[in-house]
Amino acid sequence: MKIILSRQCASFTGSVGQGYGYAVRKHRGGFYAFRNSRGSVPPDGHWRFIVACAELAQMKMHIVEVEVNWMELQTALYEAHFWQASEHVGRNYCNKAKATYNARDILNLKTLFGL
Repeated sequence: MKIILSRQCASFTGSVGQGYGYAVRKHRGGFYAFRNSRGSVPPDGHWRFIVACAELAQMKMHIVEVEVNWMELQTALYEAHFWQASEHVGRNYCNKAKATYNARDILNLKTLFGL
């Protein structure tokens, strides 16, 4: 997942919150989500991290947008046991409807499936 920062924010690395098992790291001039190598990651940790970043993007303070590849999103939903939502993301890709999801798409998906 790529994280796009606001112009007022020069850098944003580290944890977004506790219990996700994911954090933000600078890589090749951009900011990306990565799985922590130490500690355990709960089954829904990746999904909750994606949602937390999308919610921060809606506030437009430090993060202004996120870009999540369909496969990463589908995997995060599957790991969290949200199978219908995971299938929906896969179908959208197969039907050539959506390959990349932004913050608004993620929050809409969360609302649509009651996640």
